[in-house]
Amino acid sequence: MILYSFRRCPYAMRARMALRYASVPVQIEEVSLKAKPARMLELSSKGTVPVLVLDGRVIDESLEIMRWALAQNDPENWLLPESSEAMEALIAHNDQVFKLSLNRYKYADRYPEHSQDFYRERGCEFLQMLEDRLGRQAFLLADHPSLADVAIMPFVRQFAAVEPEWFARAPYPRLRAWLSGFLESALFKAIMAR
Repeated sequence: MILYSFRRCPYAMRARMALRYASVPVQIEEVSLKAKPARMLELSSKGTVPVLVLDGRVIDESLEIMRWALAQNDPENWLLPESSEAMEALIAHNDQVFKLSLNRYKYADRYPEHSQDFYRERGCEFLQMLEDRLGRQAFLLADHPSLADVAIMPFVRQFAAVEPEWFARAPYPRLRAWLSGFLESALFKAIMAR
């Protein structure tokens, strides 16, 4: 199996985390986004990472890769079948709403219709939702990590990195602790190794 990946891409991060957690042996092929491999483009016309190549099958959506990996092995119940609706809604909000605010916040000069602060405040609506959830249990949907936590964490990481000093003072202590727990975990360190 080959996973076409880009180390800093949040979509690729979450796919690598699920594959590693599920103990799925995979060869990582690091992609230069300026010179994408011809083979990857043959397999997936989207031209984006991650792309997982199995025997005769290609999966080129990060969430599909995560679900496939967890179907192979899910030792700590990341799938949380009893919370599947809440999980899908949370991930969809991250991917469809928060990601737009994150892009505009991170690259505010490309979106001059509003200020960087405006885009940050839009993203903070989601951060507050996560902070509130973490006030009820240790992770977003349970007292242990789930697919939702791992699918969302790389995007919160990106948001926090735009203005680290601001994020360190922002009113999200539980979210900061949650993020720090992932960033310091053996799993995250392993998938980010060069």
